[in-house]
Amino acid sequence: MSRLAPARPRGLDPVRRVIYTAARRLYGRALEPTQVIAHHRPLLVGYSTMALFGDRYSRSVDRRLKELAMLRTAQLIECEWCLDFGSWLACRAGVPEAQLRQLAVWRQSERFGPVERLVLEYTEAITRTPVEVPDELFAALRAHFNERQMVELTMSIGLENLYSRTNHAMGLGGEGFSEGMYCVRPERPSVTGDLEAVPGAR
Repeated sequence: MSRLAPARPRGLDPVRRVIYTAARRLYGRALEPTQVIAHHRPLLVGYSTMALFGDRYSRSVDRRLKELAMLRTAQLIECEWCLDFGSWLACRAGVPEAQLRQLAVWRQSERFGPVERLVLEYTEAITRTPVEVPDELFAALRAHFNERQMVELTMSIGLENLYSRTNHAMGLGGEGFSEGMYCVRPERPSVTGDLEAVPGAR
């Protein structure tokens, strides 16, 4: 249950109405995080613009890699809303369910390729506190990504940190986006069950 009630449009209220309508066209509903942030309309405009450009106009990095990175971020932060929404987005991007099930144990899993492993390691380095990105890791990524792609990948992970931490603090739960499919679970101290559940894992 959200700690703040959604902000409803009042009167003409073009900012809220336009942004809510755009969300309904894209996702079938006005998203709860947007409705909570809408209590502060200037921040709503900035937040929505950032999300739109991050999603619609940043496509130099393979969509599957970005969704994996952002979902792993949400898993580490344990944001229920972002895990629900992110699992749905990852499935739409073509991320196999086997990878979703083993995301928390990707180091031990055989389901992830070399580039995916680098991206997930980078994701964890950025998301954990303090942030520690070794030069060697950055250099390894640069062997696969150009400057534009490195900016896009890094900003995507950074934005997911913003989304997940904000939504978690506001107490936002899932909205049922992943209903009927596998939804990635929050990070836990022991997750070996997921590793054993999928054939091919060691």
